[in-house]
Amino acid sequence: MKTITIIGAGIGGLTTALALEQKGFQVVIYEQAKTIKPMGAGIMLASNAMKVYQNLGIDVQLILNANPLYSMNITDKNLNAFSKIDLQYFKHTYNLQSISIHRGKLQEILLQNLKTTEIHLHHTLDSLTKEIDGYTLQFQNGQQIKSSIILAADGIYSNVRNVLFPNSKLRSMKQVCWRGVANFTLPKTYQNELNEAWGNGDRFAFVQLHENQMYWYAVKSFTQHKDEFSTEDLSSYFSSYASIVQEIITTTPSQNIHETVIEDLQPISSWHDEFACLIGDAAHATTPNMGQGACQAIEDALVIANCLKECDTTEEAFRKYQKQRKATAHKVVKQSWHIGKISHWKHPVATFLRNGLLQIFPQKLNRIQLEKLFQLQKTPA
Repeated sequence: MKTITIIGAGIGGLTTALALEQKGFQVVIYEQAKTIKPMGAGIMLASNAMKVYQNLGIDVQLILNANPLYSMNITDKNLNAFSKIDLQYFKHTYNLQSISIHRGKLQEILLQNLKTTEIHLHHTLDSLTKEIDGYTLQFQNGQQIKSSIILAADGIYSNVRNVLFPNSKLRSMKQVCWRGVANFTLPKTYQNELNEAWGNGDRFAFVQLHENQMYWYAVKSFTQHKDEFSTEDLSSYFSSYASIVQEIITTTPSQNIHETVIEDLQPISSWHDEFACLIGDAAHATTPNMGQGACQAIEDALVIANCLKECDTTEEAFRKYQKQRKATAHKVVKQSWHIGKISHWKHPVATFLRNGLLQIFPQKLNRIQLEKLFQLQKTPA
């Protein structure tokens, strides 16, 4: 059996390696980082991601190292909820517990469960040269390998995608995002909820990760460049929000706050050629407005592993994977982009109407939409 090469040891790459291992494949991962260390961010694993991890047999281990989530709420600045999604429904109906977990802890658990996968650190991909039977991969450290099965899990700025599809384009939402992890215990009311407060051209969200550790993010729209705002003034930008928001920001050490611009990948028509295939953000990077970026990569992992096991040829497997995943992933990209825009409306009348409409939108419809997105089906009685 041919060795499968994965570029990238993030959540998508490691989950794919675990899924492939369990199908009997030999896997080698090449990662640009010199060490695999925890990133200062939290992550929400919704029902679709937990369904994959249940299949891979590590869902209980994850739950024991995470915080269970019972609802996702959209609120006003004072944390009055006008939209709620009951995540307990998915737990009771499908036995899928949504959780919030530190990204580093998830990565650690995935690494612990890998048995045969080789991981080569400090391997930044420099170039790919197509051969008759695969690609020659040249790394910046001078190493060179050949592979006929390459899975690119190298993120939104994917080097592999830039070679395969050089016309692909990233889109900026013109929103700057600060993410932070703090030693903080939320009041009991909020401990099992993800709350995202929408203002006028900005928003703030927070969620407990585990015991006394919590994760938060703050987002503001900019006109020309993200430098219109600075991390040092972050507290003042959200001074009109509930007092707990100020407490969270001021409690977080500055070194634990990371600033990025929110971008996504404009949907591309193809994710593969005969030897290489994109997965996760490399294929369909989305804005974080639905909490589905990592979840979609996790879904990719199991599907691509199944397709490689079931199909006679690599190219057939790649085609089948793309057919199964593209419509859903692109739907998430589209919906998340629109939610990001709506959440940052600035005009007071527009935001008043927006909040009112969300308040009267039936919770059952929210739930049904998620069931369709997660492709969950009830087992007949």
